[in-house]
Amino acid sequence: MSFVDTYDVVIIGAGHNGLVCAAYLLKAGYSVALLEKRSIPGGAATTEELMPEAASGFWFNRCAIDHEFIHLGPVVEELELRKYGLEYLFCDPAVFCPHPDGRYFLAHQSLEKTCAEIAQFNQRDADKYREFIDFWQRFTKAIQPVFNAPPQAIFDILGNYDIKSIQNLLSILGGPHKSLDLIRTMLTSPKDLLEEYFDSEFLRAPLARLASEFGAPPSQKTISVGGMMMSMRHEPGMARPRGGTGALVEALVKLVQAKGGVILTDQNVKRILMDGKRAVGVAVEGGKEYRAKLGVISNIDAKRVFLQMMEPGEVAAVDKALGDRLDRRIVNNNETILRIDCALSEAPRFEFHHHRDEYLIGSVLIADSVRQVEIAHQQPAIGNIPDENPSFYAVVPTMRDPSMAPPGQHTLWVEFFAPYQINGAEGTGLAGTGWTDELKNKVADRVMDKLATYAPNVSRSIIARNVESPAELGDRLGAYKGNYYHVDMTLDQMVFFRPLPEIANYTTPVEGLYLTGAGTHPGGAISGMPGRNCARTFLNEHRPLLNRVKELGKSILPKM
Repeated sequence: MSFVDTYDVVIIGAGHNGLVCAAYLLKAGYSVALLEKRSIPGGAATTEELMPEAASGFWFNRCAIDHEFIHLGPVVEELELRKYGLEYLFCDPAVFCPHPDGRYFLAHQSLEKTCAEIAQFNQRDADKYREFIDFWQRFTKAIQPVFNAPPQAIFDILGNYDIKSIQNLLSILGGPHKSLDLIRTMLTSPKDLLEEYFDSEFLRAPLARLASEFGAPPSQKTISVGGMMMSMRHEPGMARPRGGTGALVEALVKLVQAKGGVILTDQNVKRILMDGKRAVGVAVEGGKEYRAKLGVISNIDAKRVFLQMMEPGEVAAVDKALGDRLDRRIVNNNETILRIDCALSEAPRFEFHHHRDEYLIGSVLIADSVRQVEIAHQQPAIGNIPDENPSFYAVVPTMRDPSMAPPGQHTLWVEFFAPYQINGAEGTGLAGTGWTDELKNKVADRVMDKLATYAPNVSRSIIARNVESPAELGDRLGAYKGNYYHVDMTLDQMVFFRPLPEIANYTTPVEGLYLTGAGTHPGGAISGMPGRNCARTFLNEHRPLLNRVKELGKSILPKM
């Protein structure tokens, strides 16, 4: 019996980007195997019956939940994922954030309806909101072609621009003064930008909370680009696959298998196999080897690939400085998430804010003030748990998709930012992080108590609850120090800097070794763009020149 299997390409990790990459390679005629550490594919994009005994029939998204970025690219259309069962349900309204004084922010997909909601509390802020969203929508459309190409592939990027995207680019650049003002906007912080636009805290706070989804406090310079997180909920809109995020993975799995791809689970890759300076395969836990004739593609972060799966001498042989730069140059701020999943007998009711069921269609943000959001993101960086007055992100998926729970009942998904390594608890708890079952449940209690101050019925409606600590999440996802983005998404680590300039174009100094996933351009979230862009890079290296010219001449994005 042979303990070596051989394919054209071996992909480490069957997260959604790995599956997307595999799908494009399979369509081009290559043989592909994906090796997944867990017993199911999907990585951070799974939907699972998490508590089958205590809450049978309740299905939970284990990490990713709201999809915006995937609608900025052509993955769904090009891969014809609807043929494989994928159906997106758009969320309208998209955001609800109650304020302690009885006001609230309710964002519909319609910009006009949202401005009307704001105007009942502050007419000036409603007018400025229209201006704010208009800027970020033009900005998003102007840089959209950059998302859908390798960051250092100038001809690919230029080939993505059509008349409309060029017009949007020119509209935000304008003359010299306008261009300088744009640069200044990119370098400033969400907090400063929101104070420039708005007067009301009920509006600033949720926008700051969404901007901080990039993984940094709203006061941090260079992440003002987080403003696009709200604008995308208007256009192209925020959606979820029917059946949960895992339905996207299911469609990709069906496509990969239909094209002859192999997906192997319970395969924990431990080592990259080298032949001189070339990657020729991988070895998994237990010793079995999978050989790659043309390439190994990693869907996991660069640090683990080069610092844990390769010998220091192997890395130094291709780039003496790479190991040290990966270890010291990449910045992760210790912030990750504590996740709470609840099976509910009834949906939360925001009685103090004239409850309407539509509040629960999209995301529910608990963001009382910009200061509260600041503390929620600043404290994890220094190892503290910001649970005294917690700010968090909650979703009741079953309000939009009742199929995820028994009739009349609901699920609740809560994301609370917390430190991976707790200050003063080094060497204790799971993986030495300080996290224990007792502590995670104590923190979860405080988060749920805070939610109950807005929706009192939530306390009595919980049928079952599961809490996942940052240490458990990091172990389940294989995420370095629990960072589900692999690398922090600050401006200095984006586009051609992600994860480092010398490995930002999906290629590496190791011949035959490629990178994809959240740690590559354009970053985390559900988009499929890193997988698609990596596949394009691979194909452009291996196709005849004529095919490359054809590919470069095609427009990547659908006409807008």
